[in-house]
Amino acid sequence: MERYTCSSSSQITPIIILMCVFVVMSATLVHGQGTRVGFYATTCPRAASIVSSTVAKHFRSNRAIAPALLRMHFHDCFVRGCDASVLIDGSNTEKTAPPNLGLRGYEVIDDAKTQLEAACPGIVSCADILALAARDSVVLTGGRSWLVPTGRRDGRVSLASETTDLPGFTESIDSQKQKFSAKGLNTQDLVVLVGGQTIGTTACQFFSYRLYNFNGTASSDPSINASFLPQLQALCPQNGDGTKRVPFDTGSENRFDASFFANLRNGRGILESDQKLWTDASTRAIVQRFLGITGLAAFNVEFGRSMVKMSNTGVKTGTDGEIRKICSAINS
Repeated sequence: MERYTCSSSSQITPIIILMCVFVVMSATLVHGQGTRVGFYATTCPRAASIVSSTVAKHFRSNRAIAPALLRMHFHDCFVRGCDASVLIDGSNTEKTAPPNLGLRGYEVIDDAKTQLEAACPGIVSCADILALAARDSVVLTGGRSWLVPTGRRDGRVSLASETTDLPGFTESIDSQKQKFSAKGLNTQDLVVLVGGQTIGTTACQFFSYRLYNFNGTASSDPSINASFLPQLQALCPQNGDGTKRVPFDTGSENRFDASFFANLRNGRGILESDQKLWTDASTRAIVQRFLGITGLAAFNVEFGRSMVKMSNTGVKTGTDGEIRKICSAINS
């Protein structure tokens, strides 16, 4: 069985303990298309621990690796399902598409794969490494753990043209809902998974238009808090460096918590698509559930549940796909 820890809290209460138990039960029960918790129990019993130790090693030298791996898993699952197609090198592969040019952390997956091939040759898929690494990244940044069903196989096709399935930073809530629904995910999953941006950063080029000439108005996006606007303009000057990184979750970008949702309520969302979660009535009610101390506990529970759902999207199992020897290349 994959490792499970309910991360420590300064005030453990019976309610929190019950929530942690619920995460274990719900994650164990949610299987899809042939994945299951403990898939490698006999064929590669150290699979989860090898991935976990590898992620932790890289995290110690670069804390930015945690949000990078979480984002990579999301980008993988939204195109052709969770089949590690985002890892494949080559011209016109998913890696080369604009939404994926900023992905980081490939070296962590390669490191884990090398160790797993030495311990259990041809057994553990790159897709499962991604799913496990995403969970471990959340735990390392203070979030609660969940059980990861495994048994995915790796895809053999990767097309840049298919990355249009990924939600964009300007998209309406209706468009985001449609893209999530196409993956079997509901509106709550949408809000919860976007909340994963409580860790990590984005580049000025993806939101600076909101600061100076929003929709051709020659002024800023009115949904931005007036006191927050000068801070963003100082970070991202007009005609400045578009590659400069800015935290999604101002003041808490290295901690997996629920402050991302409080920032949305306070008009401090960075991406237009994120702030719309508050301005749109259909998603605002869900955001409100994750505010305050009780909201944090609820978010931790729901995040694990939604991650399990997403990680079972379009998976390949049985004889479908393959177990890649090298994550960046299909087997010859």
